[in-house]
Amino acid sequence: MPLMDERLEPGMVLRLRKTHPCGNRLWKILRLGAEIEIECLGCGRRLLMEPLLLRKMATKVENS
Repeated sequence: MPLMDERLEPGMVLRLRKTHPCGNRLWKILRLGAEIEIECLGCGRRLLMEPLLLRKMATKVENS
C-alpha cells in the first residue's frame, strides 16, 4: 500500500518495493523540494525522485 497520507520528512527511512542492484531496499530521505533526494543505505547511491513516484514506490516507513 502506497504512503499517500504519510508526511515525508528528511531523515525518514523508507522501504521501497524494488530491490536496488546492491541488494538493499532501505532508503533515507535527505532533502525535500520539487524533487526528493534519497540515499541508498546499502551503497550510498543518491537519487532525485518526484514525490508522487516515491510515494507509490514506498511500502512503509522503517524505524530509524
